[in-house]
Amino acid sequence: MVPRLQAEHDLSPIELAALEERLNGDNRRKTGCDDDRGLIFVIRDETGVVIGIAAGYSWAGTAELKLMWVDEAYRGRSYGKKLLDAFTAEAASRGVGRVWVSSHDFQAPGLYEKAGFERMAELPQWPEGHSNVILCKTIAARHRPGATEA
Repeated sequence: MVPRLQAEHDLSPIELAALEERLNGDNRRKTGCDDDRGLIFVIRDETGVVIGIAAGYSWAGTAELKLMWVDEAYRGRSYGKKLLDAFTAEAASRGVGRVWVSSHDFQAPGLYEKAGFERMAELPQWPEGHSNVILCKTIAARHRPGATEA
């Protein structure tokens, strides 16, 4: 059978996750780093509904915050800062030295900058009329696996 290319824009989340895990397996083998773990904090209201989330992962001394969101009705109450602080603290406890995040100019780059993140790049016209801002925070890791103390 000859492989064929086709559009499958509605690939199931299960199949997509399985393919992502195959890529992650390749990354682990090629780098020798197999410490990848999800890193997720949520805030729930009194009924258990998620009203805020900071979600990403840590791997190989780095963390990436991929999803940061607070329900509009709960904004302005420092929930974003609390989520970001928890995410960063957990990353540090895992031996992470840097946390990366991408934020469009209409989202929350100011929140990250107030928390000590530095702009590393700004990608104009993504989306059209706006910019995508890449930020990084260097943190003092509490424990780095394999590190020796002087």
